Amino acid sequence: MPTNALATRFGGGAKYRVYARDVSKVLCHRHKDGGEQYLLQWKSTPGALPSQAICSWHPLAELVDTLHHVQKYLETIASRSEQPVARGNFLANRKRKEPGGDPLPPQSGGLFTPSDSLKSSSREGSVTSISSDVVEDDPQVYNGVLQRKAGRITAKKPRSRLTPVSHVEATKLPTKAMLRAAANADIDGAARLIRNVFIDKLKSVNNVMLENHVDNTTPSLDFDFIPEYVMRDGTWRVSEEFNAGCGHPCRPNMGQNIGCEYTRQCDCLEYAQVEEGRAASSTNPQVQQRYREYLQQKKKGEVPDGAGLPKRFPYHYSRAPGVPQTLVAFYRESRSPIYECNDKCNCGPLCKSRVVQKGRRVPLIIFKTPNRGWGIKCGEDLIKGEFIDTYLGEVITNAEADERELRGGRAKASYLYSLDKFVGDDPELTEDTCFVVDGQYMGSVTRFMNHSCEPNCRQYTVSYNKHDLRVYDLAFFAYEDIPAGTELTFDYMDKDEEEEEEVLRKRAEAAVDPGNQDWGHCNCGAKKCRGYLWV
Repeated sequence: MPTNALATRFGGGAKYRVYARDVSKVLCHRHKDGGEQYLLQWKSTPGALPSQAICSWHPLAELVDTLHHVQKYLETIASRSEQPVARGNFLANRKRKEPGGDPLPPQSGGLFTPSDSLKSSSREGSVTSISSDVVEDDPQVYNGVLQRKAGRITAKKPRSRLTPVSHVEATKLPTKAMLRAAANADIDGAARLIRNVFIDKLKSVNNVMLENHVDNTTPSLDFDFIPEYVMRDGTWRVSEEFNAGCGHPCRPNMGQNIGCEYTRQCDCLEYAQVEEGRAASSTNPQVQQRYREYLQQKKKGEVPDGAGLPKRFPYHYSRAPGVPQTLVAFYRESRSPIYECNDKCNCGPLCKSRVVQKGRRVPLIIFKTPNRGWGIKCGEDLIKGEFIDTYLGEVITNAEADERELRGGRAKASYLYSLDKFVGDDPELTEDTCFVVDGQYMGSVTRFMNHSCEPNCRQYTVSYNKHDLRVYDLAFFAYEDIPAGTELTFDYMDKDEEEEEEVLRKRAEAAVDPGNQDWGHCNCGAKKCRGYLWV
C-alpha cells in the first residue's frame, strides 16, 4: 500500500511528511494531543557541532516514510527493558519511577494482525507552526525551525537571529523528564503501523504470512524482498550466450512427457555426477573406454572428465497426484552440484530436471520464536528431498564482504554466504576472488531461517549454466520429513553429521576456549548442539 494510504489510515492523512534521508535517529517518544509523538534528531550539515543538531517532535502521521528509524528506536528501548512481556493484553501495564530514577522503557505484548491494525486509528495532532513568536515551555522544535513545502518537512537554522528558537544541547537529549514521560507513553500506534507496513511488503511475495504470538515486534523494515540476485560492483554472471542446453535427442514429449532421458548425451549435464554403476555395467565400447579414463583421472586426484558417460538425474518424479518432485538420495547426501536444464534445452518446461528454477511452491510463515528472534516454518507437510526456496541477496565481491563484516560485527556473518562451491576448478577462482551473497537487507524469506546443529533442511548448489562457476543458486531442500508448523532450520557451518559423543567432547572444549566467548551461544536446543555459533 502506498505511504499516502497508510498515512490516511493511521493519521488522518498528513499533508506534510518527514523524509527518511533527512533523519539521523529517533531519540524519545511521548503522548500528546491525543496520540503518540516521536522526537527526531535531524541530520546535520557537514562541520556542524553535534550539540547543535536540530531536534523536533512529530506525530506518527508525519513519520510514515521514516518508520524504520522509529522501529530501531523501539527495538532499543525494548532491549533495555527488564519487564516481562505482557501477553494477551495489548496495552501493557506501566509504572512510573521516582523522579530522577532510571527510565522504565515501555514494552507491550500481543499478536498483531491486519484486522488489529484496522481497528485503531491514531488521532495525532499536527505541528501547526514553524516557529512561534514566543518560545514555549514545551517546544516542538529545538535548535532550529521547521519548513513545510511541497508535502515535505525539513529542518533548518533560522536566517534571522530574531527568530525565537529553543536552544538545547542536543547530545543531552532526551532529558530525564522526557524519559519519565516516555515510560508512561504508549507505543502501540507505532507498533501497529510498522507491522502493517511490513505486511504490505509481504504482498509482493507469493504465499508468505507473518505470525507473532510472543511480543509486539516486527521484522526489520530495512529488509526488502527481491525475486533474484542483485549484482553489485565488481561482480558478473557468465552471459547466456555461452550457455549450453541439451539438443538432440532431447525433446519435450520424451520420457513419458517428462523430458530428458539420455543423460550420456545431454550437454547441459556434462559436469553432473557420473552414474558409475551404469557406466561400469555398460556394454557400449565407447562408454567402457571413457569410464576407464575417468577412473584413472580420479585415481590421480585430477578432476575427472565425465563427458560421454551416463549422469545422475537430480530429481525423482512421482506420477501420484499432489506428490512433489524430490531430490534423489545420492544428491541429498553427497552435496554434489545439481545441474538443471535451461532455456536453451529442447526438453521443454515440463522436464523433470526443472525444479528450483520454477521457484518456491510451498507456503511459508515468518514467525517470532521465544528465544531466537525470527524464524520460518511451513504451512504444510514437507517430504524428504522436497524443494523449499532459495537464498537471495546482493552479490558482492569477497573484499566488499570483508568490509561489510568489519562494519557490521560478527552478527553480520549470519547473512553472508560465499559462492565458493567451485573454488579450485578454475585457477582464477579462489577463496579470495569468489563472490559472496549478502542477504541482510534484501533477499528472500529464507533470510529468516535459523541455525540448528541438527537441521531439518540443507543447502545445495543448483546451476543452470555449467560454464558459470561464480554465480549459482543456493537452494534449500527438506533433509527429512517435516510436519507442518515445524521450524525450518539449517546448519550455518554446513557441517557433516557427527556422533553425539564426539559433539559433546567438542562442546566441552569450546566452552573453555576463550576465543569462543565473543561468539553467540547457540540456542538450537538439539541433542548435538555445539554450544556456540560458528564453531
